[in-house]
Amino acid sequence: MATPPHDAVLVVSFGAPESREEVIPFLENVMRGRRVPPERPAGRPHSVSSGSAARRSGEETVTASFPQERLREVAEHYYHFGGRSPLNDQVRALIGALEVELAADGIHLPLYWGNRNWHPLLADTMRRMKADGIRRALALVTSAWSSYSSCRQYLENLEAAREAAGPEAPRVDKIRPYWERAGFLEAQSIQVREALDRIPPERRAGALLVYTAHSIPLSMAAGCRYASELDQAAGRISAMLGHRRWRLVYQSRSGPPGEPWLGPDISDALREIAVSREAGDVVVTPLGFLSDHMEVCYDLDVVARGVADGLGLNFVRASTVGAHPRFVTAIRESIGERLRAGPMEEDRCPQDCCPAPRR
Repeated sequence: MATPPHDAVLVVSFGAPESREEVIPFLENVMRGRRVPPERPAGRPHSVSSGSAARRSGEETVTASFPQERLREVAEHYYHFGGRSPLNDQVRALIGALEVELAADGIHLPLYWGNRNWHPLLADTMRRMKADGIRRALALVTSAWSSYSSCRQYLENLEAAREAAGPEAPRVDKIRPYWERAGFLEAQSIQVREALDRIPPERRAGALLVYTAHSIPLSMAAGCRYASELDQAAGRISAMLGHRRWRLVYQSRSGPPGEPWLGPDISDALREIAVSREAGDVVVTPLGFLSDHMEVCYDLDVVARGVADGLGLNFVRASTVGAHPRFVTAIRESIGERLRAGPMEEDRCPQDCCPAPRR
């Protein structure tokens, strides 16, 4: 039987609460399905990432289960902003801009949206697509990078959603990580330039560009190109700006204290910069994230900024790419190229890419 052509685009994200009342149910939903060590009774989660319940590269994600007192602590980060994460609104903005961009390019396919951990849930969206007669969709995940949690795990999520939808659920092909696309790099360079321009002209050349990304366990990083992709992207963006002073750091580390993760942590890096007097102005760019969601808003704008203020550093934060026109164009190009190529099996990610970390 002939392979059906793609007849829909599915945007896949993590999901986030949109009111104070949704925060605890959202965090509890994030916990479900996490692996709990056998010595712990079922339903007794025990640790969570430090900045939000949702932590992984490019997304608000969780890395382990956690206790109720930690859940309440993480909930306070959401309550600090009224209980509403900006993530869902930014996904809506991206979808709206993408609809216009695709139509202008002659691509008239329905766009669907499904989240991993909050409404609209991916399984519900898959059921809706099935009811609408969709046979094969092209999935855009709101993460640009390669790693288990930002790439392969989404493939697992999509397959689980298909199983939940039952027989005749649409097949789904995921677009590969798109961090190298010129539009993504150009959009981020524009955001960094706008942040640099907020520094007095006589001090701009001496400013340090500090790119951040979500830290992941070294055991996960060893099986993917996450760290090298981030390093290359930071270098390319800095070159576009003609700015040689930059470094890559990580944020939002979580998990057991004894488990090694990618570093240095941004707070440690800021202290080192201040002590060494490497720079008095730092432009912090959340390169590993597409949206200014809760991790960016709390871990950078509250925690890291507080550290910088205490050290006497001028902290200027660049925006993520969000729904920047150049980024939207890059996504449209990725979708268009994939649609023209057709649903070819060889275009899938390699079977051994981005394996799950050792536990």
